[in-house]
Amino acid sequence: MPKKKPFSAGRVPLILFLCQIVSALDVPLDPKLLDDLVQPPTITQQSPKDYIIDPRENIVIQCEAKGKPPPSFSWTRNGTHFDIDKDPLVTMKPGSGTLVINIMSDGKAETYEGIYQCTARNERGAAISNNIVVRPSRSPLWTKERLEPITLRNGQSLVLPCRPPVGLPPAIIFWMDNSFQRLPQSERVSQGLNGDLYFSNVLPEDTREDYICYARFNHTQTIQQKQPISLKVISVDELNDTIAANLSDTEFYGAKPSKERPPTFLTPEGNESLKEELRGNVLSLECIAEGLPTPIIYWIKEDGTLPVNRTFYRNFKKTLQITQVSEADSGNYQCIAKNTLGAVHHTISVTVKAAPYWIVAPQNLVLSPGENGTLICRANGNPKPRIGWLTNGVPIEIAPDDPSRKIDGDTIIFSNVQERSSAVYQCNASNEYGYLLANAFVNVLAEPPRILTSANTLYQVIANRPALLDCAFFGSPRPTIEWFKGTRGSALHEDIYVLHDNGTLEIPVAQKDSTGTYTCVARNKLGMAKNEVHLEIKDPTRIIKQPEYAVVQRGSKVSFECKVKHDHTLIPTIMWLKDNGELPNDERFSIDKDHLVVTDVSDDDGGTYTCAANTTLDRVSASAVLRVVAPPPTPAPIYDVPNPPFDLELTNQLDKSVQLTWTPGDDNNSPITKFIIEYEDAMREAGIWHHQAEVSGTQTTAQLKLSPYVNYSFRVMAENSIGRSVPSEASEQYLTKAAEPDQNPTAVEGLGTEPDNLVITWKPLNGFESNGPGLQYKVSWRQKDGDDEWTSVVVANVSKYIVSGTPTFVPYLIKVQSLNDVGFAPEPAAVMGHSGEDLPMVAPGNVRVNVVNSTLAEVHWDPVPLKSVRGHLQGYRIYYWKAQGSSKRNRRHIEKKILTFQGSKTHGMLPGLQPYSHYTLNVRVVNGKGEGPASTDRGFHTPEGVPSAPSSLKIVNPTLDSLTLEWDPPSHPNGILTEYTLKYQPINSTHELGPLVDLKIPANKTRWTLKNLNFSTRYKFYFYAQTSVGSGSQITEEAITTVDEGKLAGILPPDVGAGKAMASRQVDIATQGWFIGLMCAVALLILILLIVCFIRRNKGGKYPVKEKEDAHADPEIQPMKEDDGTFGEYSDAEDHKPLKKGSRTPSDRTVKKEDSDGSLADYGEGVNGQFNEDGSFIGQYSGRREKEQAEGNESSEAPSPVNAMNSFV
Repeated sequence: MPKKKPFSAGRVPLILFLCQIVSALDVPLDPKLLDDLVQPPTITQQSPKDYIIDPRENIVIQCEAKGKPPPSFSWTRNGTHFDIDKDPLVTMKPGSGTLVINIMSDGKAETYEGIYQCTARNERGAAISNNIVVRPSRSPLWTKERLEPITLRNGQSLVLPCRPPVGLPPAIIFWMDNSFQRLPQSERVSQGLNGDLYFSNVLPEDTREDYICYARFNHTQTIQQKQPISLKVISVDELNDTIAANLSDTEFYGAKPSKERPPTFLTPEGNESLKEELRGNVLSLECIAEGLPTPIIYWIKEDGTLPVNRTFYRNFKKTLQITQVSEADSGNYQCIAKNTLGAVHHTISVTVKAAPYWIVAPQNLVLSPGENGTLICRANGNPKPRIGWLTNGVPIEIAPDDPSRKIDGDTIIFSNVQERSSAVYQCNASNEYGYLLANAFVNVLAEPPRILTSANTLYQVIANRPALLDCAFFGSPRPTIEWFKGTRGSALHEDIYVLHDNGTLEIPVAQKDSTGTYTCVARNKLGMAKNEVHLEIKDPTRIIKQPEYAVVQRGSKVSFECKVKHDHTLIPTIMWLKDNGELPNDERFSIDKDHLVVTDVSDDDGGTYTCAANTTLDRVSASAVLRVVAPPPTPAPIYDVPNPPFDLELTNQLDKSVQLTWTPGDDNNSPITKFIIEYEDAMREAGIWHHQAEVSGTQTTAQLKLSPYVNYSFRVMAENSIGRSVPSEASEQYLTKAAEPDQNPTAVEGLGTEPDNLVITWKPLNGFESNGPGLQYKVSWRQKDGDDEWTSVVVANVSKYIVSGTPTFVPYLIKVQSLNDVGFAPEPAAVMGHSGEDLPMVAPGNVRVNVVNSTLAEVHWDPVPLKSVRGHLQGYRIYYWKAQGSSKRNRRHIEKKILTFQGSKTHGMLPGLQPYSHYTLNVRVVNGKGEGPASTDRGFHTPEGVPSAPSSLKIVNPTLDSLTLEWDPPSHPNGILTEYTLKYQPINSTHELGPLVDLKIPANKTRWTLKNLNFSTRYKFYFYAQTSVGSGSQITEEAITTVDEGKLAGILPPDVGAGKAMASRQVDIATQGWFIGLMCAVALLILILLIVCFIRRNKGGKYPVKEKEDAHADPEIQPMKEDDGTFGEYSDAEDHKPLKKGSRTPSDRTVKKEDSDGSLADYGEGVNGQFNEDGSFIGQYSGRREKEQAEGNESSEAPSPVNAMNSFV
């Protein structure tokens, strides 16, 4: 047969449809052929290769096939025969291979997990399905974990992990809060592909306690929830306040705000990564960066461009997606994160692999005896797939030999086939990423031609359009097709006509002379068949008078004309459209023959009007635009809310409905848009109006639904664009008949308050819901697990009933049914409750303690039997107390501490324990009633820790070159003391520190004398205890060696040695000339004052100088203390600040730990004191310390002139 003539692009859709018919190289299962035509099986429907089932439903594994004779079906499971007759839960649908596994009655989905394959077989061969991997879907719970609250400084980066449970299929991840509201995401905060929540930098508004990751398993329609994560973001000011509240002055250096920083990647890690994806999938590449300010992500492809129509950016450009990925998309992709401080790059090397895909799939082959043919199975993939052949489901290498076939790689060549050559061949193309399986049969038939198209079929076609005349046929060998026009015409050729492979004759441009009878003739060597069809050519439908553009004034009339000419044998249907939709349902629109008329035109009527003429063969249309303009100006109307409706009337009064009619008031130049109907119940709530219904502004009547036993009155309000009218006058009253209740009480609960009762509560009905007088409640109960009959009682005007004498904590079924004088409400559903709880009977057993460290222990116990709980299990409670210190022999009782662990937990942690101590604990179970008996006491020891500071430190017996230190051991040694460490250093008159001396003292000492010290020198001491674990907190003290006899210590000439290290031994200033002169001047001044006082006293009588001085004491001159003869305090006139509380050493030289905190800080003003690694203090004593005098003989500073004089005198 000659090749078909090329056809125009306008005929492509129809030709493609015909080609689909031709390309299905299957034997047509036409009813005329089924009686005597055999055909090998063909799989028509099967379950997917990866078949994930819902374990809550029956398993249905599909396998449908056709063939003649009808095929029989069998199954294999995991490579072996699956005998469905031996499994009562498995059945096969009649006339089908589909398996139904009834796991809903008695079975588990996991039992039927496996690889299934269906075989459809008849006398001509066997077709097989794909390997169907059946797996039940899984939606596991999140593993329990303890999530510690997270505290971050403003600006830091953060990753909140999700780590969902592994389900099948994988879960969909999203983050929400406790209110099930999705957490807002942005360029700064976003969710990664792995489900984690990434913060490029945190802000205070990120603080919340309910960051919750949810995993949604769509297959089972379940959602699992992770434990909430608490995040607190604190500002620098908050952080400094927090640190200052918990640290001493000497330890606080101050938190600094987070600095701006260039980007770094949170994911992926490193500079390079690899990504592999399969052809046809969606390639997703992700880069998430942190930095301050928030980085922006950019994407490029090295040595190439991103595909325009397949590239999408997700997640604020942090994810790059390429759909329908192919091998050409392989290469290096680079993501760039930028902010104002810099940029960072990451390269992702993408390799696109491919599961097998068809180049040429094998097609069914119908041959006649003696003919030749080929089956071609050609596939591609990456890596290149392997091609394997099977025949009737058996590998072709072990199948019975057939001399008519020859295998050549991906092709089977058939020559001189015979009827026994009929079989079904399977081609399997596979690589490591998947496989393809195709069935193609070879059917050897000897059949004369048959024409399947109905005889004398009439085809009607519009002139100048293509005409397609069908001639479906079958025969073996394949018949040749010829077409003839008329009874004696010659064969039609392709110079004017197009002959398709499926037998269809196409007339590309049908004309009037194409009308006539056409004959299709099919021939092969076994015979000939023919069929006649008829073709009629019709005139096209045309619009000879089209509607025209129109401009009209509002309120006027417009008319559109549309005249249609058509073939006289076709009956057209004329339809008018407005803006491609139906005309408004408005009486202003009317159609009269060829005209559309619109009266009283409004602004809404403007638009495009289309006239469409339809026949059974064609459709034509034409359109015109209507423009509505305003009429000439008129006096502006007064707009207002409508006047209220009036003349309300009730008709058709039934038990549960009534018809309300009213007359509208004036609309005041704004059309009424709706009416609002309200009702009043004069019997229960007189004067209170409730919403009943709303109706359109064009309605003046409404059918109202009513409730029983209500005394109704109605009123109506009108509403327009301005507002709502005042209510109308009330209608007459209408009392509806009583009826039984429609509903029962809600919120029914059963909870016991005592071990032997059950308290049943409910939410009662309101007046409207009662539907009649005499509202009561029938309360019924019975034990859930017993065979007892229901016990009932009828009560009224209450919402609670107490059942006494019940067993302890037993489940009950409860019903509360409403009734009135008319009858009962519908039977209610039963709810479950419990009688009262009692104290648990059994103590937890097998209590075990694991000491984690010196302050933390982990406790384990075995749960108690649930029946012994005798109530709702609320948790377990641990009582623990410190019974005896490890370093002491005597036992001391300390108040017991309690920790409660919710739920059914069988372990817990005990924090805040005292190191090197003996503890005792017991465990009790807790229900809603209280605690059960305690378990056997279990004791445990905590290991050693570091000691607290020594309880006290005092310096006694100061001499010229020695000081004696006495101390009390630490109040909490937390172990066995190994030694004491004493560090001390001198302080000169300018508050500069000398070298630090480190001294180790045996643990059994409580007194130590330091010798060979400098006389008249202040020393600072740092003292702490040690155990085998480490050093404890230190205590500090200061003291001064005594002065050399006959000399004054601590007075220095001004400006001498300022800012320099002074000698370790003070200069003897009593021999200095300037000091002798100063003292002489002071003595002379005092002598003059005494002479003046003496003269005035003699002149004026008695003059009590001492009393006067006591009453008007100079704040700068304080007398010597009478008790110990020490100097009084001196306050510089420039220093008006009070002395810092606790800044001085008590007179007994005893320093408590809390008094010593921050002592070093008192020596600096605006300077942060710090310690070197060896513990020595850095910095100079300066500022306000120079303005403070130490008490008594501790001072080494220069005394005031007055005090010096007092000493001198």
